[in-house]
Amino acid sequence: MTNEETFKLLDRIGAAFARHDIDAMVGYFANDGEFVNAVGPDPHGTCYKGHAEIRGYFEGLFDRVEDVQWEKTDIRVVDDKAYAEWHRRATLKSGEAQDWLGVDVYTFANGKIAKKDTYIKVVG
Repeated sequence: MTNEETFKLLDRIGAAFARHDIDAMVGYFANDGEFVNAVGPDPHGTCYKGHAEIRGYFEGLFDRVEDVQWEKTDIRVVDDKAYAEWHRRATLKSGEAQDWLGVDVYTFANGKIAKKDTYIKVVG
């Protein structure tokens, strides 16, 4: 993919996240793609591999939140990698507000996400 194609793909991925469209979100991942969440039992977080595991994670997320939005603050593309900085705001069903800064490191292969590795800074 060209850098321009990658930027356009990232816009479509971001739009799917914004509308909480799990089918579209999962569809952007390769069949054996990985989502590495920042939160987990070790420094690497938790890895969800393949469509079923990735879908399960996001279904669980959207079950726990009233609202969650990611605002892009910067995106850089270099070859098959993209670096997307964002500001995440969420309200959990418990009423707890979350306010995080983060970055996703994407690796693409054949127009799909091969790996999405997330890093966060919790504000507050």
